[in-house]
Amino acid sequence: MLITPVLLCGGSGTRLWPLSRKSYPKQFVPIMGEETLFQASARRLAGETGSFRFAAPVVLTNSDFRFIVTEQLQAAGIDPGAILIEPDGRNTGPAVLAAALRAQSEAEDAVLLVAPSDHVVPDTAAFHAAVSRGLEAVAQGQLVTFGITPSHPETAYGYLELADAPDSSGAAVPLKQFVEKPDAARAAAMLAEGNFKWNAGIFLFRAADIIAAFAAHAPALTEPVQAALEEARPDLGFLRLAPEPWSRAEDISIDYAVMEKAENLSVVPFDAAWSDLGGWDAVWRESGPDADGVVTSGGATAIDCQDTLLRSDSEQLEVVGIGLDGIMAVAMNDAVLVADKSRAQDVKKAVAALKQKGAVQATQFPKDHRPWGWFESLVVGDRFQVKRILVHPGAALSLQSHFHRSEHWIVVEGTARVTVDDEVKLVTENESVYIPLGAVHRMENPGKVPMVLIEVQTGAYVGEDDIVRYEDVYARD
Repeated sequence: MLITPVLLCGGSGTRLWPLSRKSYPKQFVPIMGEETLFQASARRLAGETGSFRFAAPVVLTNSDFRFIVTEQLQAAGIDPGAILIEPDGRNTGPAVLAAALRAQSEAEDAVLLVAPSDHVVPDTAAFHAAVSRGLEAVAQGQLVTFGITPSHPETAYGYLELADAPDSSGAAVPLKQFVEKPDAARAAAMLAEGNFKWNAGIFLFRAADIIAAFAAHAPALTEPVQAALEEARPDLGFLRLAPEPWSRAEDISIDYAVMEKAENLSVVPFDAAWSDLGGWDAVWRESGPDADGVVTSGGATAIDCQDTLLRSDSEQLEVVGIGLDGIMAVAMNDAVLVADKSRAQDVKKAVAALKQKGAVQATQFPKDHRPWGWFESLVVGDRFQVKRILVHPGAALSLQSHFHRSEHWIVVEGTARVTVDDEVKLVTENESVYIPLGAVHRMENPGKVPMVLIEVQTGAYVGEDDIVRYEDVYARD
């Protein structure tokens, strides 16, 4: 059996602020170890078992994340089957339908495994075994979802009520109903009853069956999504869905559009560990607290603390907690979160408050990731800015000029090939070059290791929109 993974890769990641932000949400951040959640998800949905094998994944994402997706897949050693670019976020309903329509156009009997790209599933073998059990129901025309056996009464998740109590085989069980996020008392009661599972938002089905379900329960979605696919255009290996028909698709989740209405829905119980890392309390729990309930990472030190998460994601910032109990503190070089651990779900309120006051930290990550690498601002002052820039091996910035600033580049690692008007030269470590105001210029990394430079901008205006592009290998506007 060949299964095509569909990875949903959007979202704003507000509950793990400040580490996760709209410009760089949690799936791309190495929260648990060196690998990102997106890379771990792609690896989990790759390879083969005794009963099935995975095809190359289909990724649904937006234009801002497209190069991050390809970079992280490449680093994980995974070639995508397709990367579909959504013109704007329309929730999971249109995204899943687009993936299903595309898959069916390539194979009438296509089977899809749809999963968010920001979940933690430590036991890959157990997950693959659950998928194998789900295939039995899929063969009978069922739409399969995976229900996580609750480990505690959680109010941040939706639940699945099973029609029958699951047996020891782990076989799929008919779904009775979806249950919205409960209050604490109801969550505790459902945990005690034993026939409720967490709704993980992971689905397994034949493309033909889910397309038929959309036609029956959300028919208004079919025409605009189909048109967006038919009018899609290739772009540097991506497939951009057509904006006009896509804008006519309703913004709706697959649960509301189809799953809560379908009668052919079964649940495969999953008893192994799982988390959507939906808050810093989940990160604390999944990180394995010590005997005092303390988790530290990065430059963090805990002294006489209990039930506490301390984390520093800045190389230059040490975080020290003394006598803390039930606290989570997460520090970056531009923002620090300190909160009671029981208020983890309220972190999104902090993001809303920061947006209201116009703070860039609400949405913008300190490192601005680009197709060629990344940059971060080290110092910003009146008429000047200092940046650190990393350029990947073989990558190049666009050929460009500026109206309001000149630039000094100092190479600190690797070698840069620099174009300034008609002159092209190599600049190595400890060497510098001056880019006059208005000069047409470009930097490239011709080497096999990352190239790092310090850029000093001076002028009347140093904003990112002071740029005129003449050539760009990444076809940006």
